[in-house]
Amino acid sequence: MRRLRRSKGDHALLEGPHLVGEAIAAGLALEEVLTVPGFLSDVGAGADLRAILAGLPEPPIEVAPEVLESLADADSPRGIVAAARLPRGGVETLPVRSDGVYLFLEGVQDPGNLGALARSAEAAGAAGLALAPGTVHPNHPRALRGSAGSLLRLPAAINVPPADLDRHLGTGGGGARWVALATRGGESLWQAPLEGCVVLALGAEGQGLSSELAARCDLRLTIPLAPPVESLNAAVAASLVLFELRRRRLA
Repeated sequence: MRRLRRSKGDHALLEGPHLVGEAIAAGLALEEVLTVPGFLSDVGAGADLRAILAGLPEPPIEVAPEVLESLADADSPRGIVAAARLPRGGVETLPVRSDGVYLFLEGVQDPGNLGALARSAEAAGAAGLALAPGTVHPNHPRALRGSAGSLLRLPAAINVPPADLDRHLGTGGGGARWVALATRGGESLWQAPLEGCVVLALGAEGQGLSSELAARCDLRLTIPLAPPVESLNAAVAASLVLFELRRRRLA
């Protein structure tokens, strides 16, 4: 379980009652559950912990609080951790939708950023998340916590070259339009054509997209900002675009 704190494989470390409960709700099989004495019998536990108890195939293993702290990635683990099998496949695991919105991440290294982006993508109705080689793994504990459960549900493919995603989405007819965010000089988010299948590409923190991926994009998109603000955090900017795409598809 300690090794899962740097997870790059098919298992994940789930920390805290919310994430464990979301895993049970998503139908994931929990292979090991550890808790501190008295945690699940707390009279103030409420419905969330009762649902966890009901969803466990067998009682959790009780360990001393310091043992739980040594296992968890979080600074203040909330009484329960679990190990679950959460395999991640390649591009073939993504659904193909003719009007789908996909988030493509290249070189993103901060697991918290990945989690926040996955949460926004799911909330905006995105069809899936594609991670280029070299991007942080979606099973990283901080990514899972930051996603608040979204990375347990949203299709997330790993080690996906852009050309493979193009071929995969092209099987649905029409292919996909690749969109890159630009601080200035791109087409306005409010007027840009964003119909059909769209792939929103985001690059590494501070570096942005590689020149190769930037050249692949069909459209550079700029979010109109009120002065004197010149730019937004990448996760915030991506969220705005994702929800504008959702608004148009629901209009």
